[in-house]
Amino acid sequence: MANAKQIEELKQVLLVRKETITNSINDSRESINSLKNSECNDEFDYAEVSSDSFKEGIIANQQIKELKEIEEALKRIQVGTYGVCDMCDESIAIGRLRAKPFAKFCTPCREIYEVEK
Repeated sequence: MANAKQIEELKQVLLVRKETITNSINDSRESINSLKNSECNDEFDYAEVSSDSFKEGIIANQQIKELKEIEEALKRIQVGTYGVCDMCDESIAIGRLRAKPFAKFCTPCREIYEVEK
């Protein structure tokens, strides 16, 4: 189980990542909006703009998902359940939390979750 100092360090990692993702999502939205407003002279321009918008959208959606997971982890820190597996209520290894600070499952339960998903 992570101690208070480790949890505080992981909280700071989560907060920095949250800010980075939020800025990136905002940049992606601006980029998509500018692509929508760009002039297309032919079908190749249109295809390129469509492809770029699609890629930006996929990246933004993945970042929104990660942002949600980070916000859930920050709530778990606040209520004192951070570092406890959502499935088995056992402690999540500190190494796993360092690798993925918003992890909500211990390694064995994550493997079960992935198979059932």
